[in-house]
Amino acid sequence: MPDEKRGVLFGVAAYAMWGLFPLYWPLLKPSGALEILAHRMAWSLVAVVAILAVRRHWSWFRELLKQPRKLALLAVAAVVITVNWGTYIYAVNTGHVVESALGYFINPLVSVVFGVALLRERLRPLQWAAVGFGALAVIVLTIDYGRLPWIALTLAVSFGVYGLVKKQANVGAAESLTVETLVLLTPALAYLVYLEMSGQATFGHTNPGHALLLAGAGVITAVPLLFFTASAIRVPLSTIGVLQYIAPILQFLCGVLIAKETMPPSRWIGFSIVWLALSIFTYDSIRAARASRKAAELVKV
Repeated sequence: MPDEKRGVLFGVAAYAMWGLFPLYWPLLKPSGALEILAHRMAWSLVAVVAILAVRRHWSWFRELLKQPRKLALLAVAAVVITVNWGTYIYAVNTGHVVESALGYFINPLVSVVFGVALLRERLRPLQWAAVGFGALAVIVLTIDYGRLPWIALTLAVSFGVYGLVKKQANVGAAESLTVETLVLLTPALAYLVYLEMSGQATFGHTNPGHALLLAGAGVITAVPLLFFTASAIRVPLSTIGVLQYIAPILQFLCGVLIAKETMPPSRWIGFSIVWLALSIFTYDSIRAARASRKAAELVKV
């Protein structure tokens, strides 16, 4: 199988797993969102260390210790992804799956805004149109919800910041996740010890299946990340840009079809505007990528 096709399959697998997360977190009840988050941090480290051990890939760690700037960036990334993970688990387990999907739908637009505000990037006219429609959608949904869609905005902004920081750090996925979970390990274990000592812990106090599912949170965090990395090195960025919508589409379907969350007409209008914005954004991204490839080919000739 050609390398690019394999990359697409890896990408589909990664985003499909992320998209089906709303089916997993409710299985962990009666654990609360913070307890699930702490277990996810701890078991993610176990999973990623096991993967690195199989690959016998440890030389990077010594080199990274000599680069304090990268370590600092990964520490910031750890804090930001904690906010993202915690908000997402809370959203799913409190009946806000659709709103969490909205966060990942608008995330690409938030990343574009970060590019303009922080990296001084210049937007093309269609990109400005997409951002404008995205802002309009947030206004429409704010009116619909009767409040700012804070779950969606927290997820979108935190994941956008996470991507920005990770781009600056420029460290591999497994290596980065190892450092991030190491940073998170102490507070995670401290919280789990507190729950155990106060009699509020659920791990080991319900049934073995529940304990295995909590431990499995680490595996389902690490595996799609590795699939994503395998995809990103094999396919163009424009392809990744299209594949990324698989996750929020599946999350949205989980919310509407499985969780049976209400979708009044005003909410459909808001989401339709988001999808219009993403259609414009994706079309412009693909067109720009093709133009860039043609220009590169002409230079080679």
